[in-house]
Amino acid sequence: MSKKRWFSGRSGLTIRNLICVLLLLVGMVLSSLWWPAPTIAQSPSGELRIATRLLPPFAMDDRGQYTGFSMELWQKVAAELGKTSKIVVYPTLPEMLSAVQEQKVDAAIAAISITAEREQIFDFSYPMFNSGLQILVRSPQKSGFMPNLLRDLFSPMFLQLFAIALGMVVVAAHIIWLLERRHQKSAIDEAYFPGIFEAAWWAAATLATQAEEMPKGAFGRLMAVLWMFIAVVFVAYFTATVTTSMTVQTLQGDIKGLDDLQNRTVATTAGSTAANFLRSKQIKTLEVDKIESAYDALLKQRADAVVFDAPVLMYYASREGKGNVQLLGEMLREESYGIALASNSPYRKPINSALLKLRENGAYQALYDKWFKPYADRGAN
Repeated sequence: MSKKRWFSGRSGLTIRNLICVLLLLVGMVLSSLWWPAPTIAQSPSGELRIATRLLPPFAMDDRGQYTGFSMELWQKVAAELGKTSKIVVYPTLPEMLSAVQEQKVDAAIAAISITAEREQIFDFSYPMFNSGLQILVRSPQKSGFMPNLLRDLFSPMFLQLFAIALGMVVVAAHIIWLLERRHQKSAIDEAYFPGIFEAAWWAAATLATQAEEMPKGAFGRLMAVLWMFIAVVFVAYFTATVTTSMTVQTLQGDIKGLDDLQNRTVATTAGSTAANFLRSKQIKTLEVDKIESAYDALLKQRADAVVFDAPVLMYYASREGKGNVQLLGEMLREESYGIALASNSPYRKPINSALLKLRENGAYQALYDKWFKPYADRGAN
């Protein structure tokens, strides 16, 4: 058989196909060497680096052991992935997120709110916790007697009642002056000045049930009886209204919702969604590095309130802050927490699968009940 015949026909076609297959296999090998397929663990040991920040009840250091809702949830996620983890603690939220963005860690978990702005920089897992922002204030009895008294004296309700009383005295003074100014034995001068001042003094003294002289004329005395009756009714109403208001203020405080935060100083952590929310509402904000510093500012009266994540405030109010602070019931804005990952992270899909499995098998609900149901039962939320 000649060489020409060897390379022609079916044999030539078979050799060409064999060469193509060999080239394809070589290309696949080289491709795997230069562009390895993403895997769950990039480190030789298979250990994932997980960033967090100490934020009770989500992440806490218990004598060298990390515990809390987020830490225990991550342990279950890692078990589903079949991987071990190394926890790296960062002092603040911005530092923790920077570590994720710079890929110093594989993921971050604590109480990280999912926002549109952060979604442009990071990948997030499915929501692992539904929360929101709430207001924490000092307990009214911790605010002090003098601040409470001054607050009540200059409250809109008290000023309104004072203006009504002043108007009533002015009207009564003019009527008495008109009826008594020409009576010979009257103590009120006939001239408008100083007669009107004398009549106003009598009307004010009668309103306070301290009048010493009565009008001399018949119409003046009739007016005096009517005025004294009006004074008794008004004083009773004034006393009841002020007493009720002061009692309510003592029990509830003067901050009841978002509208009451205007012209107040509100503490929260820098870089948080709470800080952005307060700025959007043009509320004076004291931004601190850690939430513990915000609590300290509130108790030392350097801030009038703290706005932060509801479960974090709830945990503090039921423990270290019990008796000193109280949590207002109104939720300012709802938020969801997620596990933060670098953009296009290969870990997102397996982490999401693990979270879904934990919800389906009841492990997530058991963990949630362990950390949050006791405070809900106590009415802390």
